[in-house]
Amino acid sequence: MIPVLVSALMWLLLACLLIVRRGRAERTITYAALIIAIAMTLNIDSVYVGLDRIVGDTNLVTLIADLGLTVGVFFLGRGVMKASDHQPRSVQLALGTPTLATALVCAIVAFFLIDRGSTTTTFMLDLGYQRAAAAYSTIHFAYYAIVLTAMAVLAARQLRVNRGVQLLPPASLVLGSVFCVALTGVVITMDVAHVAGDIDLMTAVSVAYSPLYLLTFLFLCFGFAGQPVARTLHARSRERTTRALARELEPLWARATAVRPGISQSQGAPLHTDDRETLLHRQVVEIRDAMIDTRVSFEVSDDERVLVDRAERHLLGAGLGAPASVAHGHPSAGWGQQKR
Repeated sequence: MIPVLVSALMWLLLACLLIVRRGRAERTITYAALIIAIAMTLNIDSVYVGLDRIVGDTNLVTLIADLGLTVGVFFLGRGVMKASDHQPRSVQLALGTPTLATALVCAIVAFFLIDRGSTTTTFMLDLGYQRAAAAYSTIHFAYYAIVLTAMAVLAARQLRVNRGVQLLPPASLVLGSVFCVALTGVVITMDVAHVAGDIDLMTAVSVAYSPLYLLTFLFLCFGFAGQPVARTLHARSRERTTRALARELEPLWARATAVRPGISQSQGAPLHTDDRETLLHRQVVEIRDAMIDTRVSFEVSDDERVLVDRAERHLLGAGLGAPASVAHGHPSAGWGQQKR
């Protein structure tokens, strides 16, 4: 049931990204969501059994799904990194191609050292006593933890500059990353306990597995879906504020350009009033010019001065605080088929 829920979450995330990010040139996050959605769909028992029968009943679909998930997680991290400035060297290394390549090669080698037998939908429960299987699981989860820790570092930086509803997406990404790291600790403990034959410890620790699995995906999906939504809400709120300020400044601007004609009166510099940001900027500049020009007599009241200051702060705030353009129901080798 849990793989079905997580798969549905990922397809919903993909649909949301396709709708709210349409027209954007940067699609790394969208591609990542697609890859992960496909990987998680492969982990649904009925889908898994049918496809594994086609490739020889040797659990090869486990490897395909887990490698797909690993690549998807890589693209998630890269998408967050591309939207961030001045990434620490450690973050660049964690989200780099060499780290991904190392994880993929090590996972493939470990997988083919496992005595896999016939198709099983409880891969790690049936085969987790093998050291190669434990290594396979650990490699995947260690990589997920590394990438999501790096993502959390970048998302946490957004918490310092964002305001209001824009705090929710990076906060959600941080929480999802924390749950992933906790999930990694649980899975590695289960793997070690299984290899050591301590089934009681493995069973006790596995209680935390399903909640952490769901929470990881839930918060990550909310974080990535919430970024473009928060950006849209911020843009609309800013546009309303810009229109209101431009409207309030209209009488003062008219007085300023009457005593000191500015670029607005130049036929060679047409004013596009449909661009409210440009209009407000022009208003503030020409009002300021009239205020400091000693050749003209232009008086402003304290309230008008406050209004101009507020408009100026609004313009200077452009772009600040914008959001960054910032999973086992059965325990699994990746966040997928390593079912216990």
